[in-house]
Amino acid sequence: MVLEVMLGTLGVVLVAEAVRQHLQQRAALRASRPRSPAARTLARYPSLTVIRPIRGLDTGAQENIRAALDHGYPGAVETLFVFDDLSEPALPLARQAIRELAPASARILIAGQPPQGRTGKLNAMIVGLRQARGEVVVFADSDIRPDRDALRVLVETLLATPRTGASFAPVYVPERHLSAGDVGYALLLNGLYAPAAATAAGQRDGTLPFIMGQFMAFRREALRAIGGLECADGQLVDDMFLGQRVVEAGYENRVSPHPVPIIQQGMSNWDFLKTYRRWIAFSRSGLPGLEFKLASWLRGAVFFAGLVVAAASAALAAPVGVLLGLLATLAVASSINRLHVAAGGATLRLRHLGVGSAMLLGAPLIYLGIFSKRELTWRGRTYQLDASSRLGERPAQSGEKRRLEPLGRAA
Repeated sequence: MVLEVMLGTLGVVLVAEAVRQHLQQRAALRASRPRSPAARTLARYPSLTVIRPIRGLDTGAQENIRAALDHGYPGAVETLFVFDDLSEPALPLARQAIRELAPASARILIAGQPPQGRTGKLNAMIVGLRQARGEVVVFADSDIRPDRDALRVLVETLLATPRTGASFAPVYVPERHLSAGDVGYALLLNGLYAPAAATAAGQRDGTLPFIMGQFMAFRREALRAIGGLECADGQLVDDMFLGQRVVEAGYENRVSPHPVPIIQQGMSNWDFLKTYRRWIAFSRSGLPGLEFKLASWLRGAVFFAGLVVAAASAALAAPVGVLLGLLATLAVASSINRLHVAAGGATLRLRHLGVGSAMLLGAPLIYLGIFSKRELTWRGRTYQLDASSRLGERPAQSGEKRRLEPLGRAA
């Protein structure tokens, strides 16, 4: 009888904690994303270079590229599309868009293969930065599609205070889901990462000790203070590491109030599993300290503790404990689905309502799998990882780097 009461009490605590987490993160999401972009706030808008590495062919690649050129920024913008080589499938799309929309303000660069100990994305960023002429440097992933306010608000956020060395925009997946893989990817971003980031930023006056770098801007002096982008050699998650270095240099990473969409449709279940594994690896090596990780761990703890309470109560034939345990578990899963919609995601179809639960159930196995197979495939490249999920290859020495790094040339 005493054990039944204890399990029932624990079930009540778990349900209350699941509700508390949901309300806290929903409020943080709403506070971080005003309904309309702020009016122009800068007396002068500095010139920008937007560097956009592209590898492979993203969903909606043509529209993404054209949106990059139709940016709406009220100052001068130079756009650099950086490809690995001339065989990249999105290269003709970029050429056509530049010819039609921005023949004088956009260029294509060929980066070549990255040197040892450097990701392909970081290599493209470094090559682009060498050619950049703008006062402020912006980096944008190829799968985002910002609207005509996003770039302006990103720069306004960067220049709002002299202490801000970098700014970045939160991202979300808005597209209608065609597959369970699409749902998993959207829930991962909208239902887990975005609410946790909004909560952490709300507790830090709109700043974070790292960068989620799908759309990020830097002051030139901040880049110099951290030793340039090359300081991230050897890192799997260059954007988060760069954000940590910015903070170490005495600057802040400030979150823009204007989110940008990631365009993703038609992801297979296998591709999602690889992405899920990659994001868990990113969180291990990229997130500093425990503050941000604890939010996700606590949600997972409530989810699994609810299952344990339900199972133990069933063994004791205690239906109240079973009900409360399952209610706590379902509350966490339902919270992920609801936060996904609150972040801007599409309403889930009935057959996809259990995808979030499946993600949480599989997380421990995927996490353990990272230790058993220290290898990760990302954008067509395979990287060997060390025990901390950083690149296993040793970065080239400075003299070797000068021989290996491509200088960047126009296509």
